[in-house]
Amino acid sequence: MLKIAILGLGEGRSTMSAAIESSKVELVKICDRNEDLCKQRAKEFDFHSYTTNYEDLLNDTSIDIIAIYTPDHLHAQHVKQALLHGKHVICTKPFIDDLSDAKELLELSKTSGKKVFIGQSSRFFEPAKRQRADYEAGLIGDLITIEAQYHADHRWFLKKEWSLLQSFKWLYGGLSHPVDFIRWYLPNIEEVMGYGMISSNGKNAGLKNEDTMHFIFKATDGRIARVSGVYTSPTQPAQRDSGMSTILRATEGASQADYHELRYAVTDKTGEEKVITWGDSTIKYYFRFEGQSHHGGEYQNYLEYFADSIEQDFEAYPNMEEGIGTVALLQAMDKSLQTGMPVKIANILNEYGL
Repeated sequence: MLKIAILGLGEGRSTMSAAIESSKVELVKICDRNEDLCKQRAKEFDFHSYTTNYEDLLNDTSIDIIAIYTPDHLHAQHVKQALLHGKHVICTKPFIDDLSDAKELLELSKTSGKKVFIGQSSRFFEPAKRQRADYEAGLIGDLITIEAQYHADHRWFLKKEWSLLQSFKWLYGGLSHPVDFIRWYLPNIEEVMGYGMISSNGKNAGLKNEDTMHFIFKATDGRIARVSGVYTSPTQPAQRDSGMSTILRATEGASQADYHELRYAVTDKTGEEKVITWGDSTIKYYFRFEGQSHHGGEYQNYLEYFADSIEQDFEAYPNMEEGIGTVALLQAMDKSLQTGMPVKIANILNEYGL
């Protein structure tokens, strides 16, 4: 059984739960600079092998995988150290916040022979998994277009000091989820155009960056997609709408995967319409504590998928290249917001020699 250690115990809390419950990995050590948080997690999970020093994980030769859940600006350094110490890596999204680190990390991953997986957890949620399986089975035909959204009433975030900092952007913190769904189905996005604004609720709170955004994407084959993010207004009732949805419109059918509600709808090529919802046991698997803010089941699904990829030697996606591609796309989106013009993804990658 593969041995795993976790760095960063905020978001890493879900991965602790996932690793402890899993039969495919063994949690051997956890780490956070904040010793109080280490003690809190040790008590919560009755797991007492913790340290405040990352070197302890790096130097432990029994550890196969290090899972990294530290702040975005630390990812590149933490991933680099793990690879240099011969560890496979899981890194939460977004992969890195500075593309000038990408080239070195790509080369290091190749020379080390170790796998790097980006923890884009939403792909591993039950409706998203079912939607992908139906699509790959050809149930709805060839893809025409995708619409993805993440709309949430996050006004409570505005009470947190860090949400009002210049460095905080909903573009990265929120929209990265539906953007990943777009790239999952249309990996070759060449151009993006978007508009954004700070809503009156955001302005009143002192928000520095856009909380309301709509984007259009164009792929190299001419197909288009759109993404929408709205974060400081009330949302539609869940019976009518979902906080996060991905709609595939194809030549012979269409499907919609809804997040949080564990709901999936499909009209397949026979014309049959189906709506599937999952029951209590599945809900309890995915959402383990604090309502729906920690979704441990997704983390367990991707941990086990990554463990299988190591044991069976296949490529686990999203891999490092895909993680870098998503960051480049998000940066192009950011640039489009600032300039009011379409931005080509190749121009962003070329800046960094990628």
